[in-house]
Amino acid sequence: MKKVIFILATVVSFASAHFLTFLPSTDNVKSKDESNLKFDLMFIHPFEQTGMTMEKPKGIYLGNKKEELPLVETKKFDHKAWQSSYTIKRPGVYKFYTQPQEYFEPDEGKYISHVPKLIVSAYSVEDGWDEPLGLKYEIIPMVKPFSLYAGNIFKAKVLHNGKPASNVEVEVELYNEFGLKAPSDTHITQVVKTDENGNFSFVMNHKGWWGFAALIEEGEKEYKGKKYPIENGALIWIKAY
Repeated sequence: MKKVIFILATVVSFASAHFLTFLPSTDNVKSKDESNLKFDLMFIHPFEQTGMTMEKPKGIYLGNKKEELPLVETKKFDHKAWQSSYTIKRPGVYKFYTQPQEYFEPDEGKYISHVPKLIVSAYSVEDGWDEPLGLKYEIIPMVKPFSLYAGNIFKAKVLHNGKPASNVEVEVELYNEFGLKAPSDTHITQVVKTDENGNFSFVMNHKGWWGFAALIEEGEKEYKGKKYPIENGALIWIKAY
């Protein structure tokens, strides 16, 4: 009986994908009233709306570490999380990303290091949304990311050290603030793979924020005297209207 219970617990654990969730107050700043962006940063299961503790990240940055944003500890889904802010002062396309602390996941026997990115348009400027930040692991949108409707196809390219990453699994989840129920556990996290050019596509069939996590296992880190692999995630959060 104990063996059966252990197996069931393991299945439940693996049915849920971990997402470093990085959400802004808006991805389209249209007026001065919206110019003070607020950010929520949390380590959660987005569809199931359950949380985990997130230790203080190394930093939240505008551009490739051009400017570091403030961090304030808070709670989301009854677990430690973080908030930040940034005031938009001029029109443009703004790209933000978070560099987290690596998180050890004992059930999977690996460290998790997911770097989420956001792209915000201010005052209808559209230039440069497809230009990479130069992160080691990065998702580059191939469609304008801040003007998509539910039902649109999101297309993107995964880069690893600046080069297209082929045959990479990309996990996809909706930030389910709508109370939707999945038909089964396997429907919670969608998975697509990149082609030989590092490209993937996905139809966002519901309004809301969608997380895309391209997972590349590379490197090792020691935990209690034993080395474990590091799952590096290139993430991007996209809103469907």
